[in-house]
Amino acid sequence: MATNSRKVVLVGTGMVGMSFAYASLNQNICDELVLIDIDALRASGEAMDLNHGLAFSQASMKIRAGDYTECRDADIVVICAGVNQKEGESRLQLLSRNAEVFRSVVAPVIESGFDGIFLVATNPVDVMTRLTFELSGFDDCRVIGTGTTLDTARLRYLLGEYFHLDPRNVHAYVIGEHGDSEFTPWSQALLATKPVLKVLEDNKNKFFYSDLERISVEVKNAAQKIIRAKRATYYGIGMSIARIVRAILSDEHSVLTVSGRLRGEYGRTDVFLGNPCIIGRSGIDRTIELTLTKAELEKFHRSCDILAESFSQL
Repeated sequence: MATNSRKVVLVGTGMVGMSFAYASLNQNICDELVLIDIDALRASGEAMDLNHGLAFSQASMKIRAGDYTECRDADIVVICAGVNQKEGESRLQLLSRNAEVFRSVVAPVIESGFDGIFLVATNPVDVMTRLTFELSGFDDCRVIGTGTTLDTARLRYLLGEYFHLDPRNVHAYVIGEHGDSEFTPWSQALLATKPVLKVLEDNKNKFFYSDLERISVEVKNAAQKIIRAKRATYYGIGMSIARIVRAILSDEHSVLTVSGRLRGEYGRTDVFLGNPCIIGRSGIDRTIELTLTKAELEKFHRSCDILAESFSQL
């Protein structure tokens, strides 16, 4: 991994990839940003368009289109390449269509001599992250998916609205598959330092568990709702990618619900799925095993089983 500069290579200049690139420019996340796409002309045009905004930014980034040889000295390769999710299509239905795309991407990245961190955003992200791990042969701490980071952000926003509280003071997580089997372990949710379930107990005529469940369903279905309205989701996930990249490059040791490989946590191995992890310069420093209730553990294992079965289809 490069240590004297912050270099990121983005593979895939569709709406998700470019939302990340735009967020990176505005947040001055890295020193170099290289865009790679099967449509080289598009990548060139996107780089030109971003560069024209540098004069209005506090960033001093060097942005350009390139090829896979640029990955050699990159800190992070962000993969957003793939086909879009269609209306009514689950993330797992994307699997076979995107698996071939990844086989054509990961190989040339490795051939370049890349020794950094893979960050995967393409759906179904948990399975695609595991595929990247298998294809690359990298240490599992250096292969990360966006997981349920966006779902968790959606959850905190909605809980903030419901409890009339700054979302940054809501400590709750969406875990499991980034998809239909994801869930919120309410036993672990806090408002500042007070458990959410205790807040309900102390305010029985104001806040209700049925509302929490409604919010959880709204979070899970948010992507399909956005897709029906505007055909695709990209701003939120673009910001999510930027947040993870910043945590890595700044060695923050922040806790984010990325998709990482389980190594015995919850009694599971090999499966990649969203769970709170400590993120730093080396990737996933540590996976945090939550103290889940029996019902929550059942949901967690169901999600693991779904993802394991999906990967076995490859």
